[in-house]
Amino acid sequence: MSKVLLIIGDGAEVIDTMVPLYRLGEDHEVVKAAPEVRTYHLVQHHHDPNWDVTIETPGYDLESDIALRDVDPDEYLALVLPGGRAPEFLRYDQDLMRITRDFFAKQKPVASICHGIEILAAADVIRGRKVTTIPRCRLDAEFSGATYVAEPLVVDGNLYCCRFKRECSGWMKAFAAELARRG
Repeated sequence: MSKVLLIIGDGAEVIDTMVPLYRLGEDHEVVKAAPEVRTYHLVQHHHDPNWDVTIETPGYDLESDIALRDVDPDEYLALVLPGGRAPEFLRYDQDLMRITRDFFAKQKPVASICHGIEILAAADVIRGRKVTTIPRCRLDAEFSGATYVAEPLVVDGNLYCCRFKRECSGWMKAFAAELARRG
């Protein structure tokens, strides 16, 4: 069974993480990678019209399977970068930067949603590409040389980008189809 690498960290958004975990787990072994092997705390994002920012509350806990430093990208078919607050911190992890760059150098499928674009921007792998993300991460994409497109799903080569958790279905359907095509 082929393996898919799912990046997690404290503050990863529940739906952004669990939808790929379960959907891709139907046909692949999904390996959860993080800075260390331990339990991570996912969060739920809620929108309140009385707040200027998204409200964040505790969600599920999720155990990682492997530390990022121990990941050999050649063992994996694809990479998934969930959103939430985790990418804001994970983008400083040099092992994650190494892994991300390797997937792009080898044109392996990469899925990113919401704040996952922050990891792609930090790895400098989206320059010259079309991407989508939540509107407040548009600058991360554009400052990194990408073209921002306000659509639910943007596919550019090996990269599958999605904006919001409510758009996960189409994102994962397209990504799963690409993984099936690649075998």
